[in-house]
Amino acid sequence: MKEPEEQFEERIGTVLRQAGESYETDRGALLAAGEERGRRLLLRRKAAVMGGVAGVALVGLGAALLVPGGGEGGGRSVAASAGASTSIAGTPAGAISGDELVRTLEKLLPEGEFSGRQSRGTDELLGPYAEVVYDDGQGKAAVTVSLGRLAPDGEQSAQAVECPDKALSPYDSCATSRLADGSALTLFKGYEYPDRRVDTKLWTAYLVTPQGQHVTVNEWNAPAEKGAPVSRDEPPLSAAQLEALVTATEWRTAIDAIPDDPKTPTGTPEAPPAGIDSEAIRSTLVSLLPEDVEVVGKGGQDTGFAYVVVDDGQGESLIQINVQPDMSDVEGQLFGPDAEVLPDGTKVVTRQGPGEKGGSGVVMWTADTIRPDGGRVVVSAFNSGGQESDATREAPAVTIEQLKAIATSPKWLTVG
Repeated sequence: MKEPEEQFEERIGTVLRQAGESYETDRGALLAAGEERGRRLLLRRKAAVMGGVAGVALVGLGAALLVPGGGEGGGRSVAASAGASTSIAGTPAGAISGDELVRTLEKLLPEGEFSGRQSRGTDELLGPYAEVVYDDGQGKAAVTVSLGRLAPDGEQSAQAVECPDKALSPYDSCATSRLADGSALTLFKGYEYPDRRVDTKLWTAYLVTPQGQHVTVNEWNAPAEKGAPVSRDEPPLSAAQLEALVTATEWRTAIDAIPDDPKTPTGTPEAPPAGIDSEAIRSTLVSLLPEDVEVVGKGGQDTGFAYVVVDDGQGESLIQINVQPDMSDVEGQLFGPDAEVLPDGTKVVTRQGPGEKGGSGVVMWTADTIRPDGGRVVVSAFNSGGQESDATREAPAVTIEQLKAIATSPKWLTVG
């Protein structure tokens, strides 16, 4: 299994699980300093340094993802628990250790053999987490549980159980339901790699209770989420078993043991700062498109990101855009001395290369811009209707010059 920080890089949020598996950035300030400015810049940088719009969006099922991962070695937590431990089945009087969470996970799983134990307790920096490699006799499979809290009835709670956009992250099935106690439950069946370059399946259950308790269960058909050969045709737990595991009351008891002190991490990363409404971004983008293209599909996130699929009679073409205010702090990383500088001081960089998600023959053309006030607009176009699907045409439906015109349009000055 990977070190905790590597897992953080790959699976934060989802945040970023399906659309942003390749994020690369330094997370030191977020994990150690905890200062509001540091957290805000770090989250922005993660989206910024991708080099294209493809990895910028938080596509459902991850906008409020908990940080998964454990430490090295079986059956121990990464850091020692600070408070007195208590039985997870009882009334919490202090911290619950990672070892207890692992024992609970093993108790709730069907009979089998266990190895590869990793964990964190309820008072640890990255939040409570338990992981085992489970073998029911049909092959080893990694199973993880992440716990945290979200604001009840808030935007994060809604996003945490939202199915991802299939145009950006293909999957086999995803369904959300409301339980009798008012909890929202989502069952997702997809793949560790959306481009299917490896046949590792990822099945996930997400639960958010009316009190904001957030439980995430992941299972794979391999003994590790990445870097391990597939060991069975499918993950071991059925949809019904996933639901039973994610809704177990033991996890809610553990979440209630997470410290209430606002200075103490609760296992849920801070939400990114508010951005520009995606509908406003999308409508502006459409108004800037050439007249000979027809919009045949559209979507986006709540803030910052939007996309359209267009067709000019020669095949579908995905165009996606990210609009970010106050990005001056990453200007030096993204716009080198070779960047074109317009009369108003706007810097422009263009890129043409292969797509990032594995579709056969897919190319990605990008215009990346930043204004003197730090406002950044990045727009990319593809020669297919989706990044994971094969090319449907020789080139995108818009040229590099048209992408530059879109990204540098003065209309963006009035959006938001």
